[in-house]
Formats: sequence, structure tokens, C-alpha cells
Amino acid sequence: MLPDELAGTVLACIDRALETGSLTTIEYDLEIQGVVHWREARMVPGGEEEVVAILRDVTEQRRAEEGERRLAAEQAALRRVATLVAGNAAPEQVFQTVTEEVCRLLETMPKPTIAAINGFALGGGCELALACDIRYASSRAKLGQPEINLGIVPGWGGTQRLARVCGIGVAKELIFSGRTVDAEEALRIGLVNALADPVVDKALETARELAAKSPVALALAKRLVNLSPGALDSEADSFGELFASEDAREGLKAFVEKRAANFVGR
Repeated sequence: MLPDELAGTVLACIDRALETGSLTTIEYDLEIQGVVHWREARMVPGGEEEVVAILRDVTEQRRAEEGERRLAAEQAALRRVATLVAGNAAPEQVFQTVTEEVCRLLETMPKPTIAAINGFALGGGCELALACDIRYASSRAKLGQPEINLGIVPGWGGTQRLARVCGIGVAKELIFSGRTVDAEEALRIGLVNALADPVVDKALETARELAAKSPVALALAKRLVNLSPGALDSEADSFGELFASEDAREGLKAFVEKRAANFVGR
């Protein structure tokens, strides 16, 4: 079964080719969002060049539509932030919305993104790194999701992206315990791709290698690898609800006051 967006492109190409007479009939099927589409198409003699041209046109059209959708999503995100500010929302709510969008853009922008971790990447720092496509760490790097110690949970995509990167078992252990891992363990569990000193040089080296490749192919490869059920919205909603709890207020207050938190389960 083809991914939905690719299957849609194939169907559009076949429709156009049937209209122009470049294809005649042959039976095939494509499944899109669980629905099987039965069609018939066969290349006519000498129709190869026209079909290739159609494929190019449809692909360009789809790419333009994707760009418009991405722009619309970015504008919607800015409107959400503006609405929160205009409505005198709490600063932490505005910050939460902005950082969610930063992580989303790192993950969805067409170009590959590379994180160079040269020290502590805890909580939001780890989530920013997880939103990147590739992560390199120096030997002195420390990573983790310690939010549970404050009575909250990762809210910038950590629960979902950490599970995708390291597996559900590792993600649960790190999120439930809130413990910090060093660079060697981060490499062993797959949280980072490689260790390097100096780490920025490694990131730049990889960036130069990727810059020599086809931007179109890289963008498509990234989009296909990222295809997965959209659970990030659920995480963001749950984080907002939890942030208003008594335990969250106590955890954050205890952190500032450098004392043990007294959680009450509310």
C-alpha cells in the first residue's frame, strides 16, 4: 500500500494521462485511507514522454499545494499566539504555544535539521533536539526529561518523539524516572546518532554532505519517514491541563525553593 499522499499523486497523474489519451485501460488498485480505488490504465505506444511530463506537472502542483498548506499552518500558529497575547493569557501558556510550534517546524520543515548537543539538554532542550532529524552529542553532553520531578510531563512533543526515537520501553523509563543520561548511554539507547568532539564540526560536516544531495528527494524522504499518527496535539492538550494542577504548582515552587516537593495528587 502506498502512503496516502503518494497514492493521491499517482491517481492524479493517471487521471490526467487518461484524459490526454496517453493511457488506455488495465486493471489496478490503490488503497487510500482504507478505501480501495479500482481503476484501469495502460500505456499507449509512444505515450511515455507525455506521461513523464504529466507526472512532472502533477508533482509540481502537489509541491505548491504542500507549500501553501505549510504557510497556512504557520499563519494559524501565529494567530494562536496573537490570540493568546491579546486575551492576556498567562505567559507560560504563550510560551508553551510558541515552543510547540518551534518543535513542529523543526520536524516538518523540508530541509533536514541537525542538533549539536554540547552540554545539558534537559526537558525542553531534549525535546528541541528530538524534533531535529539528526542528533550529535559531545562526550560531556547530558540529556533527559526530568519534568516528572516537577509534577508535570514533557509538553513539547517529548512523550511522542522520545518513544519514536528510542522505543516505548526506553521512553517510559526515562519519562517516568526523570533521570539524566550521559553521552555514552544516549548513544547506546539511540537518543543520539553519534558522539563527536568538537560536536559542532561533526554537525557542519554532515550538513555539507546533505547540502550536496537533491533538496526535493531529501524533503520527500523526510516527509515519508515522519508519517505517523498525530498524537502530538493530545500531548499538548494534556500538558496544558496538567500545568494547572496543584501538583504542578507545588513541583515548580519546590524546584525554585530547592526543596523536596510535597505532591498531593491533585
